[in-house]
Amino acid sequence: MPGIPGVRERWGKEVAACPYCHGYEVRDRPIGVIGSVHLALLLGQWSGDIAYFPHDVPVAPQEREQLEARGVRIVTGRVNRLAVEGDRLRGVEVDGRGSVVREAVFVAPVFVPRDEVLVALGARRRPDGFMAVDANGRTDVPGVWAAGNVVDPRAQVITAAGQGSVAAAQVNADLLAEDIAAAVASRRAAKALSGAGERAAHAARHRAADPLG
Repeated sequence: MPGIPGVRERWGKEVAACPYCHGYEVRDRPIGVIGSVHLALLLGQWSGDIAYFPHDVPVAPQEREQLEARGVRIVTGRVNRLAVEGDRLRGVEVDGRGSVVREAVFVAPVFVPRDEVLVALGARRRPDGFMAVDANGRTDVPGVWAAGNVVDPRAQVITAAGQGSVAAAQVNADLLAEDIAAAVASRRAAKALSGAGERAAHAARHRAADPLG
């Protein structure tokens, strides 16, 4: 989470990360966005009163043009804290700018996968830090699979469940293939043993029938 006083304390209340999850709940209200141009542009679909606080993230000329074209107010300066009164968010305090009244704030957390077990087993991470898997969730380690946010930080519950379902079907397919291969090998060994026994019995009968042979 951004290390701004008030963000963690108001998380799940007036502070959120996903406009698709919580944008409708704060529609048409004064919304602040800290450190993410993408979120500021996206939240313009829910409210006409968006204030973007770059905080310590530089705003590129193209981004500034996009924000201004979408009617997003850019409030420069470092964010000191979220102003809270009576257990309710009142605004965003900016160094040298005072408090900007806001009723909701969106931030972009850094997503860190909980992949300790997978890494310990030897699974490989992609350059972006998340698990490398094929389309079915198979990692580089035989018998080790991964799905959900450890693979895709954008995966919501329905996406993660779908990935898990695909992985589960492929896990079962792999286990079935192993069982079939073991059964075939066992049957071949049994047949080979039976054939050897029949040949030995045939030779014994031949010797008994022709002692001089």
